[in-house]
Amino acid sequence: MPDEQDQDQTCGIYLIIGPATQYPILITQYPLPTMLGLKLPTDPRWVNIATKSIEDILVDHAYCEQKAASNGISLIVQYPDRTRLVETMTDLVAEEWSHFERVLAELKKRGYALGHKRSDEYAVKLNKLERKGGPADRQLMDKLLISALIEARSCERFKLLSQEIEDEDLRKFYYELMVSEANHYTTFLELAREYMPEDVVKARWQEMLDAEADIVANLEIRGDRMH
Repeated sequence: MPDEQDQDQTCGIYLIIGPATQYPILITQYPLPTMLGLKLPTDPRWVNIATKSIEDILVDHAYCEQKAASNGISLIVQYPDRTRLVETMTDLVAEEWSHFERVLAELKKRGYALGHKRSDEYAVKLNKLERKGGPADRQLMDKLLISALIEARSCERFKLLSQEIEDEDLRKFYYELMVSEANHYTTFLELAREYMPEDVVKARWQEMLDAEADIVANLEIRGDRMH
């Protein structure tokens, strides 16, 4: 595992410290579910099906990037007084939209159209973990931790695709996005600690990790869905 100084004691998980692009070996050599805190690895059947459904997985991936950008914009609009959040999300939105454009380019290269948006049962169930009402910072923390979970699961699945997909261009593509998602994951966790006490974030994060594992365990394994 990473050196002791790289271990995040706050959340009890291993994080990539600093820009994720500096740690490609770290996130490819060690089991990502362990590093990211995920309690349940993706069923290996998922990647076997997904790699046989390139058009479907690219279409769903494009909409995942669109939703990630929209989520960042929503956080800016809902919390305009949180300066660090606004600045960080501004950069993240631009990056997520660039990912959307890159996925569109991969679709076009293969003669595929974007197609219609699909339902995202995973995200719908995760969003139900957000507690309504109560202190604004607590609700913001929940939103940020849900976003971190989505980035973590995406990072794990991008790694699987980068290893198993036959298309060499897509292998490289998903490797690059895996690194980016790892960085986004740490960004959301850091923001959560910015607005709530560390012990509160740690406890809530563990609750959400348990809930996310239960959600994944009960979802149908579909190769036409990124999650």
